[in-house]
Amino acid sequence: MLTQDQIAGIAAELAEAERTHGMIPRITARFPEATIDDAYAIQGIWRDQQVAAGRRLVGRKIGLTSKAMQQATGITEPDYGVMFDDTVWQSGAVIPAGDFSNIRIEVELAFVLKDALEGPACTLFDVLRATEYVTPALEVLNSHIEMEGRTIVDTISDNAAYGGMVLGGRPMRPDDIDLRWVGAMLYRNETIEETGVSGGVLGHPGMGVAWLANKVHQHGDRLEAGQIILAGSFTRPVWVTAGDSILADYERMGTIACSFQ
Repeated sequence: MLTQDQIAGIAAELAEAERTHGMIPRITARFPEATIDDAYAIQGIWRDQQVAAGRRLVGRKIGLTSKAMQQATGITEPDYGVMFDDTVWQSGAVIPAGDFSNIRIEVELAFVLKDALEGPACTLFDVLRATEYVTPALEVLNSHIEMEGRTIVDTISDNAAYGGMVLGGRPMRPDDIDLRWVGAMLYRNETIEETGVSGGVLGHPGMGVAWLANKVHQHGDRLEAGQIILAGSFTRPVWVTAGDSILADYERMGTIACSFQ
């Protein structure tokens, strides 16, 4: 495990990397003894500093919940990060590519909660009861740690590589659609790059939200009413650069579009 000084030092490195849109050397290469608990502690210090600076927490993202994403990263268990109000765009947004490092796009569903969710025994049925609606979402990945050889400790420390999300499409109540069978096609510059089905996320994307409620309980926290929860990607990430346009077609749930400049 890391010392408190080491944890605080890494959190400061990551805060500076976010400010400058830069990169830092892989944490696990420098501190092979670092644990998952250390990684969440690093993320927690960074999160608290952001809140103290005036940013508002609007939800959480879950990562690495599908086999597609685990195979793409070589990491075999889920993780989570936090989302702030200034990282949310609506469909049609023009997103400044220069504000991010190693930009990729993922296809997801977002759960908007009307009731709080709390572990340690949160179930899929609890999630469905607590969800006001589910809507299509794209996640913008943003990595500040060198990517070659990353482990889950590196990604968690880096706020689970979260950069932003784009919301759009047709919001639906969870009992109005079979959430296991939401399909999506992801286009970059009018070419299909990825396709997937939402059941790829732990068999049901709501299972990711249940996992998250139980995981944050271990850290003395819960999911609050009104929060947005990104349930995890059911496609592999698609690399994006300035000048690219993105369209995600969710069929019955509508479309999301954005572009990068």
